[in-house]
Amino acid sequence: MPGLWDVLVVGAGPAGLSAALTLGRSRRRVLLLDGGPPRNASVSAGHGLLTRDGISPQELKAAALADLEPYDVTVRADGAREVRRVGECFDVRVGDAWQRTRVLVFATGVRDILPPVPGLRERWGQGVFHCPYCDGWEHEGRALAVYGSGQSAHHLALTVRAWSPRVTLLCDGDPCLTPEQVLDLERVGVTVRTQPVRRVSGGPPEDAPVCVSFVGAPPLSVDAVFLAPEQQGGSHLPAALGCALDEKGRVTVDGNQETSLPGVFAIGDMTGAPQYVVQAAAAGMHAAQVINTRLIHAAVHSMGAAFHKSPEDEGARDPASRDE
Repeated sequence: MPGLWDVLVVGAGPAGLSAALTLGRSRRRVLLLDGGPPRNASVSAGHGLLTRDGISPQELKAAALADLEPYDVTVRADGAREVRRVGECFDVRVGDAWQRTRVLVFATGVRDILPPVPGLRERWGQGVFHCPYCDGWEHEGRALAVYGSGQSAHHLALTVRAWSPRVTLLCDGDPCLTPEQVLDLERVGVTVRTQPVRRVSGGPPEDAPVCVSFVGAPPLSVDAVFLAPEQQGGSHLPAALGCALDEKGRVTVDGNQETSLPGVFAIGDMTGAPQYVVQAAAAGMHAAQVINTRLIHAAVHSMGAAFHKSPEDEGARDPASRDE
């Protein structure tokens, strides 16, 4: 049909870009909606991506967009405003116009909800970090802090301890730790400070160590602070369309990255997957392969053919027809 996209991908992070690349190389007509800068735009360098260790998020995205140019992938610098199902297709409102697609892929990620500590947001990605796998090496052996309370902070402090023996847990009031968790931290040498945090200053923006100020207690100077913030979905559209969510508000998917609605896929951080660039990209490629296989089968069936097996292979499952 004229004007009908094979696949519309909402979100141009690593997951959406990877899906668009695989689909483009599969000769699919794809519309990719790029709603803005990446979630980690404030980070100067990303790590752990094979052959691209240390690349900035902006450089990575620019290279990924350049990779799409040879293929039938249209990139729009806009987001999706509304989505509705129309028969076996989906209509997506982009700007003031509606775009119709056979398959819909959400790659809208998550938003970090940072604690309301003055100075913390300004240093997010610049002295205050989320992931020790991404930023631990650059601060190994130095004085580090972990902000938070309860089980998540306990686990993160024990994890960060693998990069440095000099770790302080900043509970900002009630630590919400069990006696066993307190003993765990004591045994590995993690200091616990329960005084309320007044503000965070210094760090790379000021070319100085990160300074954590407290109410009624001396300040703490560290090289970096790690925390695991609360998060919310990057888009309300999957829920509005009727996709099932888990207890944390993440879009639930099956092993093929498909949501509870047939023909609607979700990939990357929004599904609760581990939040690493390489895993988001892998999820995008996997979903794209599943989608393309289904479109191949639909085309073959429309011509009166099928992926029939040979008699000796009747008991075997054809990897290419897993979604037949």
